[in-house]
Amino acid sequence: MYIPPINRVDSWDAIIEFVKAGRSADLVTVDPDGLPLATLMPAIWQNVDPVNGQFGKLVMHMARGNQQWKSITSQTKGLAIVRGAEAYISPSNYENKHTDHKVVPTWNYESVHLSGIVEVSEDLTLLREIVTELTAFHEHTREVSWLAAESDPHYFDLQLKGIVAITLHVEKVEAKSKLSQNKSEGDRGRIVADLENSGIPGESVIAEKMRRLL
Repeated sequence: MYIPPINRVDSWDAIIEFVKAGRSADLVTVDPDGLPLATLMPAIWQNVDPVNGQFGKLVMHMARGNQQWKSITSQTKGLAIVRGAEAYISPSNYENKHTDHKVVPTWNYESVHLSGIVEVSEDLTLLREIVTELTAFHEHTREVSWLAAESDPHYFDLQLKGIVAITLHVEKVEAKSKLSQNKSEGDRGRIVADLENSGIPGESVIAEKMRRLL
């Protein structure tokens, strides 16, 4: 990922929390014929210990009918893209639109890229663990949480046979936060006000993140 120094995120706490809040990832691989394939999947990042150089693993599951997993070999490399909010930034927010007119639109966003070796497994025990953990993660904030153990065991096992386990053994982590850090405080303040009033989903999130930097 292209990351200018001003947009690079170095805080591991921030990176880990971003992936956790993202809750899903686009897994990109390339098949033996050179065709790029991608699937959006719910994901959990496990066993992350960056202090000791351990980037952990991203666990997911994919529909058995999806052709992507069938093209994955023992040495297939993958890229998982975790996206955050994003926003169009209008040149109308820049002070120099009134002076030299050297202004252009841009796009603000945050993203984390996890890359490494992809592993596929059809092991039902592993699949049960992944589905149970994913369910617990997404249910824990609900007032009344549903547990995987509540599902009819026979039905649950039948559903597991319709998916495969996908594990990305993470070898590289890249994190970018592009929030107009290269602009003046005045320009950023106008951008924040503009995004707060845009009414476009997600742009208020970018505005809040930018406001914290002012």
